Amino acid sequence: MTTHSNNHYFVPHGAIYPVILSLGLLILASGFIFSVATDTNKDLGYLQNLGVWMMYAGAAVITLMTFKWLSSVVSESITGQYKKWEDKSFRIGMIVFICSEVAFFAAFFGALFYMRIISVPDLASFDPLFTPYKDFLGTWPSVGPGGVVLGTEYNPGKLTPMGAWGLPAINTALLLTSGATITWAHWGLLRDNRKQLILGLFLTVALGTAFLICQAFEYHEAYTEMGLTLGSGAYGATFFMLTGFHGFHVTLGTIMLIVILLRSIKGHFSASNHFGFEGVAWYWHFVDVVWLGLFIFVYWL
Repeated sequence: MTTHSNNHYFVPHGAIYPVILSLGLLILASGFIFSVATDTNKDLGYLQNLGVWMMYAGAAVITLMTFKWLSSVVSESITGQYKKWEDKSFRIGMIVFICSEVAFFAAFFGALFYMRIISVPDLASFDPLFTPYKDFLGTWPSVGPGGVVLGTEYNPGKLTPMGAWGLPAINTALLLTSGATITWAHWGLLRDNRKQLILGLFLTVALGTAFLICQAFEYHEAYTEMGLTLGSGAYGATFFMLTGFHGFHVTLGTIMLIVILLRSIKGHFSASNHFGFEGVAWYWHFVDVVWLGLFIFVYWL
């Protein structure tokens, strides 16, 4: 039996979850390769179908193993295996993870600034007799040399930039409000007010879900009515890379909040022991801050 004290770091018993999870990742990646590599070869259509099913199987294995692995971690937490050293290491790990996420988004914001401030004006400043980009304009949003390339059809002037004061403004209000509701939930937890904790988390999940629904409508409008796609020059590429990855992070954050909500309903957290809640709250506030940068530099300016 494993013993534990405040002076010793808890080391769990060996688990098979990482091995099976790695196998699931291999199946998922292999299935993706089969489905893409055989996409243009009709004779290998059966491999494409196999690849699709492999991706489903790999995703199912990953989901199941993640659930089982994290269930073990939760069990270790609620049985008192984690003390001050574990709590400290968890906090350091979460801080390092969020710093890596900051670097991730900084790279995309840096690409946006480089194109807007440096590369687009430089390309437009070439002598018209020598530039390889005829009719290139040094304005933003940049649609490329003379127009927008959508698929195989050349459509100059078809792009409509996404405005800031429609759905993006609504989404900003939703995320800022969600930051307030999760903070309110935290205050309830610190006061052992279970009702306030659960209600605050429920509202945060609802606001995050509403954000994702609004973003889905925004993307549909961009593709069907505005001519704004991933192929719409530098503007389209940076718009969808930044907002798309942020939407992915909101999705992950909402899933984590749902897990924390279910754990709160079961009474897993206390005023003195609730880093699981805090870690997700940190992540959610990070997502809020990134969105403010997106709203200002992608939508507004």
